[in-house]
Amino acid sequence: MLLAGVAALAVFGMPAQAQETTQPAAGAPPAEGQAQGETLAQDSAGTTLLDRVLVVSRTGETSIESLASTSQVDQEQIDRRMAATPQDLLFGVPGVALQTDANRTASSVNIRGLQDFGRVAVIVDGARQNFQRSGHGTQSMVWIDPELVKQVDVIRGPVANTYGSGAIGGVVFFETKDAIDFLRPGETWGASVTGRYDTNGQGWTTSATGAYKFNDAADVLGNIVYRDFGNYKDGDGDEVEGSAFDVLSGMLKSTIRPSENSELKLGWVGADDSWTEGSNAYDLGVKQNTFTARYNITDEDKSWLDLHVNLAYNQADLDQTYLRDVRRFSSITGLPITVPAGSQTTYDLDTTGIDIWNTSRFDTGTVSHELTYGGDWVTDNVDTASPEGGSDLFTPSGDRRVSGAYIQEKLTWDWLEVIGALRYDSYELDNDEGDVSGDRLSPRITVGVSPFEQIGLEGLQIYGTYAEGYRSPSLSETLISGLHPNGVVFPFLPNPDLRPETAKTWEFGLNYSQDGIFAADDGLRLKAAYFNNDVDDYIGGTTLSAFDPTSGCPFIPGPGVIPICFQYQNYANAEIKGFELEGVYEAGWGFVGLSASIIDGHTVSYEGVTEDLLTIPSSQVTAQVGFRFLEDKLTIGGEVQYNGAPEGNDTAEDYTLVNAFASYQATEDFKVDFRADNIFDVKYANPLNSSATTTIYEPGVTLKLAATMRFGG
Repeated sequence: MLLAGVAALAVFGMPAQAQETTQPAAGAPPAEGQAQGETLAQDSAGTTLLDRVLVVSRTGETSIESLASTSQVDQEQIDRRMAATPQDLLFGVPGVALQTDANRTASSVNIRGLQDFGRVAVIVDGARQNFQRSGHGTQSMVWIDPELVKQVDVIRGPVANTYGSGAIGGVVFFETKDAIDFLRPGETWGASVTGRYDTNGQGWTTSATGAYKFNDAADVLGNIVYRDFGNYKDGDGDEVEGSAFDVLSGMLKSTIRPSENSELKLGWVGADDSWTEGSNAYDLGVKQNTFTARYNITDEDKSWLDLHVNLAYNQADLDQTYLRDVRRFSSITGLPITVPAGSQTTYDLDTTGIDIWNTSRFDTGTVSHELTYGGDWVTDNVDTASPEGGSDLFTPSGDRRVSGAYIQEKLTWDWLEVIGALRYDSYELDNDEGDVSGDRLSPRITVGVSPFEQIGLEGLQIYGTYAEGYRSPSLSETLISGLHPNGVVFPFLPNPDLRPETAKTWEFGLNYSQDGIFAADDGLRLKAAYFNNDVDDYIGGTTLSAFDPTSGCPFIPGPGVIPICFQYQNYANAEIKGFELEGVYEAGWGFVGLSASIIDGHTVSYEGVTEDLLTIPSSQVTAQVGFRFLEDKLTIGGEVQYNGAPEGNDTAEDYTLVNAFASYQATEDFKVDFRADNIFDVKYANPLNSSATTTIYEPGVTLKLAATMRFGG
């Protein structure tokens, strides 16, 4: 029911939602047959209508209720997308783009033109995904298989700062599957197997899921998925080198309900991925394990107690093995060397996090209050090593700690809603070279009004927000050093004097919700927003001249040496603005959806020089339509997405994609899915992967066919 290809319009958890909803206590188990995190209501005809609560909402809101730019991708959309990568999963979500290079298993998430080094907080079941490796292309890397995911929530902008320090771009939260979503009413066990084939790259996917309900107080679910893909071909039929991969992923998740008012979720998500890089010069493999424990307790009256305690540990180990002898320059001496085949560079990251918050609800006269207060702490331990001391200079070892505390008050009176929040952040970087630290207070104020009572306008809400966010420098930005090892030689200079980035965002938006427009079972959901985000002290790579005596750039004569240096600096302020829209009309016969994202951004240096920001993604318009037949057993539809090249990227081009999808529930336990992506075999490149030196083209026409068999009892 959502914008299928718009996995974007995922924003409202279809089907159509009722205007007035009631929901169980935050920690209470859902009613029989109701998925956790859904709000249940009945319309006048007795039809059950569901709105999925945002996992990223601290106060139990759905997307259409949220006074912020939020989107949601639900399970139905995930199934319809037949996603093999996070890039497929987030197709069409306004303001969101992913950079994957040719390696499709690892992604760097971009929200509103901001990415890398923690500017976007990527979270899996409450665990921050902070892996970063310095080099050309993507800096931050996230591994999550869509087959494990049941829901993705997105918050755009620094209003997301209750989810931890640094998220000046926003938050993407991946919630994995639960047994209660998989088991049918009355079942104590269930299992399913899925087989899928992708024509482009001859990709095979095999997935198996099993769940067991011990009793009403405990259940468990496990999933394992294996993917084996060859190199894909672009729209011209040319094979894209390095795009092959194989993935083994799995998860295990148990939910325990000690009482009617409390819930404990224990989870593990693991990945074992491999691929090649550098014209088959390197074999790379990552092993990642994420462990989470999430506890929630609320009192029966939903008043002062709605306590959440989240503990998380994430371990990501990336090994890069040289498949042949590679000639290069030493990153220590600058002299020519040969790194022999079999040598290995390792990047290891351990991330530990604690997140605690409570919401107290009470009334004073005619004003309702939701007071949320909490704190979080995340530490990264980075350990890198290479055969000749190179990569541990570019991605330096060390410890990084970020922590914070916040308080947020939400006041509701009749047609007026006001949210005020204040967050305190602090950080500390520590390695053999010394310590760097800092702190700051960041405010947020939001005012929303729903003043209309006329028929057709009673579902309209208008809001305005001012919010600030704070991102501390990373270890790599602060402490990178050594000599560039390939092609030419020049020094990387550390910068312990880097100042944190501060984002200051104005946003004006509207939410519109209406049911029963043309029929008793239809509904419309619409969100739109204009934003202006100014990032002070923006950190970026700067080229320094060795001939400038004030630059601090030394010139070291030798083979291949050029007279420049590279250093991360607070060289400018970034100014990013844009407009986003997403809407879906849902009815018994099918659905129609539209999403749009128009974005523009540049930097202004302290010398007044204006330059285009190279991390600005395409502006997009995505439309989708779907039809249901045979008592909703058969769904067919299509998507069209137009992409406009960002200004300042001379190599990027406009392009349009056309996709189609179909799903047939042949029996209660057997389902067939089909999808055709890029039907017209367009040759196109993601602007984030397009530059003057290299362009990586995306897959051409791709046909996908999958079959799923389910068992249960």
